[in-house]
Amino acid sequence: MKTIALALLLIAPATAALAQHKQPYAGQESRAIKALSEQEAADLLAGRGMGLAKAAELNSYPGPLHALELREQLGLDAKQVAALEEQKRRMAEAAVALGRQIIAAERDLDGLFAERRIDAATLQAKAEEIGRMQGRLRAVHLATHLETRSTLTDAQVRRYDALRGYTANAPGQHRHKH
Repeated sequence: MKTIALALLLIAPATAALAQHKQPYAGQESRAIKALSEQEAADLLAGRGMGLAKAAELNSYPGPLHALELREQLGLDAKQVAALEEQKRRMAEAAVALGRQIIAAERDLDGLFAERRIDAATLQAKAEEIGRMQGRLRAVHLATHLETRSTLTDAQVRRYDALRGYTANAPGQHRHKH
């Protein structure tokens, strides 16, 4: 009996993974915008980073949100806090505006498919339009990290990286030599 139970425990995850592989989008057909989950749409509307600035974040270019969260540990002065707050505000404003545009464009593309009014030329134009907006959104987040880096001292950036677990001493972290 224990052998059967153990076998079922070992087979169940594989069966679930296989079922998901065969039907990875099952349930998503009822989404308002098929290409976006509710969480993705919420993130776009809130101007959240969604990992778009990892190239900066993981290469010692902090973002203003996390730097502000760590203000005491980083020893930020009032001038730095004010600058970071302004960077965060501008980034959020631009990211929210672009997020709304991306959602509208995805809704439009989804509608064209749903209404069977899509053709190759329209598809190309819409996909490129969405891609450009996504690129601008990423650039907004990355540019803010660039700006934040110049607001902090080198020592604060090193401390930020350590607090966030990005140092060579952190488990599972690999750092590039610059």
